[in-house]
Amino acid sequence: MTARFDALSIIVSDMAASVAFYRRLGFAFPEDAGDQPHAEAGLPGGTRLLLDTEASVRSFMPGWEPPAGGGRHSLALLCDTPAEVDALYAELTGAGCHGERGPWDAVWGQRYAVLHDPDGHGVDLFAPLPAPAE
Repeated sequence: MTARFDALSIIVSDMAASVAFYRRLGFAFPEDAGDQPHAEAGLPGGTRLLLDTEASVRSFMPGWEPPAGGGRHSLALLCDTPAEVDALYAELTGAGCHGERGPWDAVWGQRYAVLHDPDGHGVDLFAPLPAPAE
């Protein structure tokens, strides 16, 4: 038997706000997802992004509490161009999302930006920088 990666699950406090945030990033959640305790968006390759409310998690783990302190994970989303990183970051922060670090040209050759979803989960936006002219 071999375990296979199938989904990434994120626990959220406000499903509607989280679904709206991830839809802005291109995740296709069902129309009524914001009203549900569990929502799924299919990803390329057959994997899924799962969102579960805190109440949903407590339904099968009654003593569960959100972890204290900062997160140790982030979603890294590849954009087509450096300009798309800038535009998406501006759109999301303009809509009230927390921008952790605005777009910059990283030494590893990518345009990069970091923001947080409504629950403080990290979301990195990046795109390859054009190759330097010879």
